[in-house]
Amino acid sequence: MDYKKFIYEQKKRDKALKAKSTQVVVKEIRFGPQTDEHDYEFKRKNAEKFLKEGAKLKAFVFFKGRSIIYKDQGQILLLRLATDLEEFGKVEAMPVLEGKRMIIFIAPKKKK
Repeated sequence: MDYKKFIYEQKKRDKALKAKSTQVVVKEIRFGPQTDEHDYEFKRKNAEKFLKEGAKLKAFVFFKGRSIIYKDQGQILLLRLATDLEEFGKVEAMPVLEGKRMIIFIAPKKKK
């Protein structure tokens, strides 16, 4: 087998593998530590829609200035979101504080 034919076959295989693979989409939702009830419900509905579409969800609470003292409120908010979205997705990572953000990842449940 000559080299050019080998390269051609290799590219053909790579292209077939790439066509079969699926692209993972990550959608983000941002909260404040003292997000109001109506705003929370609106964002929860959007998160529900994202998970139904098959996208991963990255929800985070952004702490501005001195609001970092409300870390516990941010964690409660993210855990509440996780429990509300339990039927649509499962939690990949529990809330983690990274700098001024507390982040949680939720992956969609597999369709039957």
